[in-house]
Amino acid sequence: TMASCAEGSASISYEPTESAASQKREERLRKFRELHFKRNEARKLNHKEVVEEDKRLKLPTNWEAKKARLEWELMTDEKKKECAAKGEDYDRVKLLEISAEDAERWERKKKKKNPDPGFSGYAEAQLRQYQRLTKQIKPDMDGYERQREQCGEDFHPTSNSLIHGTHVPSKEGIDRMVEDVEKQIEKRAKYSRRRAYNDDADIDYINERNAKFNKKAERFYGKYTAEIKQNLERGTAV
Repeated sequence: TMASCAEGSASISYEPTESAASQKREERLRKFRELHFKRNEARKLNHKEVVEEDKRLKLPTNWEAKKARLEWELMTDEKKKECAAKGEDYDRVKLLEISAEDAERWERKKKKKNPDPGFSGYAEAQLRQYQRLTKQIKPDMDGYERQREQCGEDFHPTSNSLIHGTHVPSKEGIDRMVEDVEKQIEKRAKYSRRRAYNDDADIDYINERNAKFNKKAERFYGKYTAEIKQNLERGTAV
């Protein structure tokens, strides 16, 4: 009886220990599976981010602005179609949707905008002049229509058309071109006039560009080189 009690107690103490070990093993396996799943998810997300970053790097620098502009244009086209289907004026509907605060802010922004940014480079100045001249062009639509009626089917040239030397400009067009060129010359003369020379001043330059350089050098370094210059003029320089 004592042996049977001992065996019963041993079996009773052994079963909970085995169950606890099995539970711990299952818990470790579950954590391992979770970690493995998280690692795979992180690997997929990392690969996805790398692909997206590569796509972003290959896009133009102003892609976001272009995308926003395209989306705005699509939205505007849809709004115009809706207004046309309802028989409404799109400009009027658009003005009704603008709040007073936005309209006031846009007006302030327009007033702050400087129409003349000044000289920043010859390329920018040339572009501004080109834009200003093209805005002043007024096409002769009546002459265009007359020429199209006279030419008929030959109005649109082909590879076999001979156009060079056949066009004769009108007197009004020539006068308009001459007037525009004279205005350009007059405006350019105000900004590119030659400065008068002072006959009494010392001549320490070889051309106009060198004279401007010497003036800049004198303005910045004249107080440091005044004594050296005086010694050179007196002939007492060491």
